[in-house]
Order: sequence, then C-alpha cells, then structure tokens
Amino acid sequence: MVILTNLQARQFILLKNGLLGEYAFEGKQGTLEFIKQAGCIQFDPIDVCGKNPELVLQSRVKNFKKKYLDELLYKDRRLFDYVDKNLSILPVEDWPYFERYRQIAKREAKKYPQMQTLQRQVYSYIEKNGVVCSADIKLDADFFWRSTIHWSGGNNVARSVMEQMYSSGELVVHHKNGTRKYYDLAENHISAELLGTPEPLPSDLQHRKWRVLRRIGTVGLLWNRPSDAWMSIRGLKAEERNKVFSELLKEKAIMEVSIEGLKDIFYCITEDMPLVEAVLKNPTLKPRCEFIAPLDNFMWDRRLIKALFGFDYTWEIYTPQEKRQYGYYTLPILYGESFIGRIEAIVERKTSTLVVKNIWYEDRVKQTEKLKNVINSTLKRFAKFNECSEIRHV
Repeated sequence: MVILTNLQARQFILLKNGLLGEYAFEGKQGTLEFIKQAGCIQFDPIDVCGKNPELVLQSRVKNFKKKYLDELLYKDRRLFDYVDKNLSILPVEDWPYFERYRQIAKREAKKYPQMQTLQRQVYSYIEKNGVVCSADIKLDADFFWRSTIHWSGGNNVARSVMEQMYSSGELVVHHKNGTRKYYDLAENHISAELLGTPEPLPSDLQHRKWRVLRRIGTVGLLWNRPSDAWMSIRGLKAEERNKVFSELLKEKAIMEVSIEGLKDIFYCITEDMPLVEAVLKNPTLKPRCEFIAPLDNFMWDRRLIKALFGFDYTWEIYTPQEKRQYGYYTLPILYGESFIGRIEAIVERKTSTLVVKNIWYEDRVKQTEKLKNVINSTLKRFAKFNECSEIRHV
C-alpha cells in the first residue's frame, strides 16, 4: 500500500490532470493527447463562458483554441461523440469498446414496428442529399422513442429516429451549429477497420473492469464507493463494483493508496506509480491559477474533492435562483495545490467582453496584491480563450 500525505495526494491528482507545474499539453496535439490520456471528457451544450469540454481543455492545454476541438472531432476525425460518462467526447480508437451499447440500441429499436421503415427513409435521404439535421427531413409517422442509453428526440420524429441511428452507430455527428446536430453515415467517417472490429471485451465483467480502470486513471484517485465518477457504466451496482475492484487488485492493475488524515482507502492505476514516486520526493512545483469546468474530469466525485481539498462545490445551474448560494454558472478557482474560491463570468458576445459578475474567495484566503495580480493574469488568458478583447467587472 502507498501512503501519501494530504499534500502529496493533491499534488499527484493535479499533476495527473495536468493542472500543476509547467503545462504538460500544448496546442492542437496537446488537446488530442490529453483526451487520449483521460479517455473521455464530458460534453454539455451550455455555453456561458465556454462549453464544458472547452473549459476542461483550456485549464490544461497551453494556447488552447476552441477550433482545435472542433477540428479533431469533425475534420480530422480523431475524436467522436458518444455516451461514456453521459454524453462525452472520446478518441476514435475507442469505437469498438462501445459496441455493446450500439447493440442495446438496436435491440431497443425493434420494439417499435415503424422504426425500420423510418430508418431506411433517413438512410436513403442521406445517401441522396448528404448531411442532414432533423429540420431538413420530415417523416410522416406518429412516433415517439426513448432510449435507455441516450436522450430521446422528444416528439420530433426525425430527431428521434436519427438519435436512434446515432446510438446504434449507423450515424455519426458530422458537425454542430450551436446545439443543432448534423448527421452523416458512420461509414463515411469511421474507418472500415474500426467499424468491423468486434467488441474487444465481450463479457460484462471485462467491460466493467476496463471502464472502471479508465475512470480511475482519468480522475487519478478514486475510492470503492458510490460515486458520480461511475455514471453511465451499465450494471455497476455495489456487488459488481466490489467484484471489479477485487479483480483489478488481483491483476495488479490498481494500487491501494492511504492518505494521512482520511480513513478511506483510495486507488490509483499501477501505470501511475512513477508519478506517485515523484510526489513522494516532495518536489517544489510551480503553482498555476486555473478556472475549472463544472463537469471537469477530476471534479467527477465532489465528495472526494471535499475530503481531499476541503472544497465544497455545487454546480448551481439547476438550483432555483432564490436558493443559490453563489451563481448560475460558477467555476472553481484552483491556485497551486488548493481551491481558493469560485468565479461567475459570462461572455457578452456582441461586445466581445468577458463580464466578471462576482468572485467568491474561501474564508481562509488572504486577498493580497500578489493574488490580485494572479487572478488578473488568469482572467486575461480566460478572456483570450473566449475571444474577448475586454474584461468588465460588475
């Protein structure tokens, strides 16, 4: 068992996530490298000061531009959209590992007698006309579909059918215009080799082990307890989760980690032991100040964040306004090895202005001149990321 101090544990998890010391990732290539390391980043369409995956990347990738993600997804096809931790962005090489979910979607579709006919209509339309969104095609049917692995298209028949074909792997997202998705045939963008690759992990246990190991590697440290970090791993209840952890320990794929002052046992992937050994040497690391995404990978288990960092974060976007303690879309502020507060900032697109509505500092934080300069420097980088030429405090 590895024993870490609280500081060493925080250093490890932050270094693993590229959030401490010199930037480990840079530019478009660094964008791809981080996503491959993380396995996936969670997608959310809300854009107050950047969408969630863009916010994740701007905090880790030096000189990140939003166009890099769009190009990697829809031009270079090095990434694809699919359900992992909810709707996510994944490396295209992982396409075969989600075949079981595509098969589930196909089985579900058979419950609806009209589905096959409607799918043929969509397929024929795309073959003839090319890329399509739900507004481009009208399907004459009284039909409603709800998937257990993906969101439904509501009462829009064309959207429901195309969402089903997307879930079953027949369609991929060609591009997005705002929140509107445009679809094309998967065979036009995913290589025949990947499309023809059978599922690498045919048993449920093998698949769960792969996904749990991947999630531990994404966050850095996790514990064997209920957690949002396990979201969308089908069938991972307590009994199955215990079995997965037992198997991974036997195979020495994960290591037990004890953190001084905390009673729970944590786990890291064995591949990360060189990084653990590096923090055991008590290095002096260059602090950085970053604004962290609400659905950031290393924030997936907020109880863990509270236990390890003493920072209690709630994303209040779904909290009624009168009950909010902070703001609609606040971002945690990370400085060095600690969270020092949270910020609410919005992009005023018409004037290319980043509007800072409020900054709330933790009670223990002294608002020195040095800290003021650090925050101002971080705001300048954040404004540049959002293509804003001005910063206004209100």
